[in-house]
Amino acid sequence: MLYGIAASATALLLAAVLAALLRGPALRAGLIDRRQRQRRVALSGGVAVVPTTCLVAAVGDWTGVAPLGDGMGVPLAAAAGLAGLGLVADLWRLKARFLVVGTAVAAACVVPYGDTGVAAGVVAVGWITCVALAFRALDHADGVAGTVGVVTAFGAAVCAAAEVMDGLAVLMSVLAAALTGFLMHNWPPARVALGGCGALFAGFLLAVAAVTVRAGQDAAAGAGVLFALTAVAVADAALVLLARRTAGRPLLRRGPDHLAHRLRRLGLTPQGVTVVIGVAAFAGVLVGTLVHTGWAGAQAALWVAGVALAVVLGLWRVPVYARPGEGAARGRARARRQPVSAVRPPRRSDESPARAPSPEPSSQVSGSLRVRNG
Repeated sequence: MLYGIAASATALLLAAVLAALLRGPALRAGLIDRRQRQRRVALSGGVAVVPTTCLVAAVGDWTGVAPLGDGMGVPLAAAAGLAGLGLVADLWRLKARFLVVGTAVAAACVVPYGDTGVAAGVVAVGWITCVALAFRALDHADGVAGTVGVVTAFGAAVCAAAEVMDGLAVLMSVLAAALTGFLMHNWPPARVALGGCGALFAGFLLAVAAVTVRAGQDAAAGAGVLFALTAVAVADAALVLLARRTAGRPLLRRGPDHLAHRLRRLGLTPQGVTVVIGVAAFAGVLVGTLVHTGWAGAQAALWVAGVALAVVLGLWRVPVYARPGEGAARGRARARRQPVSAVRPPRRSDESPARAPSPEPSSQVSGSLRVRNG
């Protein structure tokens, strides 16, 4: 117990320090994301979270302080390779289909087919791929991905501990601690974001952990647990797909149509949005944990699904897309409100300011008046 706490504390501090140190080089290298009001956010959080998680977990296992046990090295290596693919996407804007294929290949290498069976294993590969990509989409807003990741990692650690999977519980605890250290720089207004590197790494590990702890158990209850643990990410992805499909927009084009964007349209502050989404993630993870440990029936997961469906349908009605001509109208309105001096073209260097005529001396003016009166 104490060894696990020491490993988690080390991961938290190391991730916080690395996230702060790597921000400057990331900004200079152009590894950035532009958010509201063209604010630049460094995409270096993943470069801090991934090495921290891998290093602390590997050192703990090698020294025997926090052993991972058999079978944990492959998922960690697959997640690290996927993080490298995400970093390439951050640097060179890799097409989405390469991320989908890479995530699916990594998932196919870690699914426990012996416990799940071939058919269920194929479904698990698809589910892990969808969750990892959905978690990457959560990184569009300040604090959301980090908060949801921390809550989900703690829930997965509890589920793993209930199954006496101590190695997986340690790995999830280290991941939760690393994401907490990153969250110190990602809380609104964020200075650092996970990027594809960190988001794919965290989402992949969380999905693999959930599949591992439910492998070989009741399929219906397992599906409910998996959904409850990742309800926020799944709901966000479903909302985006529904909105873009009905609006006739490309599915892979970025837009202000996620959960966080719509909550902001309803008047919440950035901090309020993060808190609301974090509470929702905690509620889903709590239900999933209770169902997995037997403290609640499998029907409890249906309540999570019902609430998620109601939220998706309710927020779907919130307008987020600009109507045709609305952007131009806003630009003209801003131009009319802008003072004339602000839009006047700058004076050339060869032009000299016009001099005002010098006033006549008072004596000359009075003399001329006397002449006229005489």
